[in-house]
Amino acid sequence: METGPTVTERTPPRATTREWLGLAVLTLPTLLIAINTTVLVLAAPKVTADLGASAAQQLWITDIYAFLIAGFLITMGRLGDRIGRRRLLLLGAAAFILASVLAAYSTTSEMLIATRALMGIAGATLMPSTLALLRVMFPDPRQRTAAIAVWMTSISAGTALGPLLGGVLLRYFWWGSTLLMGVPVLALLLLVGPFLLPEYRDPRAGPLDLRSVALSLVSMLAVIYGFKHTAEHGPTATATIVMLAGLAVGAVFLRRQRRLPEPLLDLRMFGNRAFSVALVVVTLLLVVFAGNQFLFSLYLQHVVGLSPLWAGVWMVPSATALLVGSMLAPLIVRWVRPAFVVGVGLLVGAAGFALLTQVAGPASGIGSAPFLLAQFGLALAFFGLGPPSVLGADLVVGAAPPEKAGSASATEETAAELGIALGIAILGSIGAAVYRARMGGATDSGMPPEVAGPVRDSIDGAMSVADRLDPATLDAARAAFADGFALSGGISALAMAVLGVAGMVLLRHVRGASEHELPEEPPEPGLDDAPVGVR
Repeated sequence: METGPTVTERTPPRATTREWLGLAVLTLPTLLIAINTTVLVLAAPKVTADLGASAAQQLWITDIYAFLIAGFLITMGRLGDRIGRRRLLLLGAAAFILASVLAAYSTTSEMLIATRALMGIAGATLMPSTLALLRVMFPDPRQRTAAIAVWMTSISAGTALGPLLGGVLLRYFWWGSTLLMGVPVLALLLLVGPFLLPEYRDPRAGPLDLRSVALSLVSMLAVIYGFKHTAEHGPTATATIVMLAGLAVGAVFLRRQRRLPEPLLDLRMFGNRAFSVALVVVTLLLVVFAGNQFLFSLYLQHVVGLSPLWAGVWMVPSATALLVGSMLAPLIVRWVRPAFVVGVGLLVGAAGFALLTQVAGPASGIGSAPFLLAQFGLALAFFGLGPPSVLGADLVVGAAPPEKAGSASATEETAAELGIALGIAILGSIGAAVYRARMGGATDSGMPPEVAGPVRDSIDGAMSVADRLDPATLDAARAAFADGFALSGGISALAMAVLGVAGMVLLRHVRGASEHELPEEPPEPGLDDAPVGVR
């Protein structure tokens, strides 16, 4: 007579000291990727002065890195499953070091654009490789949740440290120094990675379908470009056409994946409700995170009047709150079901974003009521978003079998990149629309056209001609931007409240890690009953 599996047979092995040391190593490339996404923005004026970059070249210098990371994530995730995730990680780290050195010593704008593109391609190997390796190194659900919390924390820390480190380096060194920060970090990864990180590959993986690679790259580049163009210039025919073309190519890509025996993206993963719902949560969570963080950075500089360096300093509290919330996730999920943690976290985030609706009007500087409300509201919002972001990534990666972890990780990272681009485009456009509506009639009183145009267009334009504006018009511009920021907060609060309730309902059958360890008979097979991180 057969009996059910014993508790020992059903309990996954726990990680040892080697795996935890390996986790510390895996945080290095994720920290670096987050830093490099923002660090060159501060250096843009010095790059322009040194290399003589045109306006179009400036945009490509700052954007090509993120574009190619997003475009190659799915391909690199599948490549890691095929050739080995540790091997891909180490090859990508070596390529990133070489591209960083070449970029730092670029002598022309074209050379810098090309080398930043190489950095983006190399960077696309790092993120899915690290997250997929966590799936193998931490088979125990409770430990994996803690490991992913640490992994997410490194991203939050990198986002906060980027402007600060960039500002310090630019004060004492040339602009290329900001691109060399990753060299010692990745050199350490190359030194200790072979000893601390395991190798894992899908033994049944077939060859890469190059047509699928091309389709995914074209689709992602077109969609991300359209979103960023909309965020910078508002809705235009060019951005709309490019996005629609990208979506059409994406539809062809998905149709091709359904027919291939070895697809680049395994669409069967989306049949798991936990996987699909978690992916939506991560994407929409990052929409409001990225959009409000983008507007907050402009608010600090243009409304409060801080320098870029001090604006970076005052963005640390909200980034720290996100870090704390992320680290609490593995502790809370021991006692509370994931659906409740995700739902309550998103509702706390909604409360924080709701406070941003009160920052409308001019801020008189640090210590003013609107400034303090913006600080507290964003910190509360990001604290609430921390646990859902960790559990969302955990569910996405854990829902896939180990041999598909690279593809699952790349899918999560691609959704994250789309969420960030969408957030900046949508909420940035909403803020810009409010600004233009408020300032439309403020430039009709005899203002020269070369001044009125920039003032009507954006807060950046108004600040560029601030020395030619009277105090009343300058205050009106600042108040108009603050009104847009407040509306963005209100929309984000509503979106997170709806998502929080939906998350509670749709994830209610997902069990927590501690429930998985109880000595009970296994449930009937079903995807909806999978514990966090376990298919």
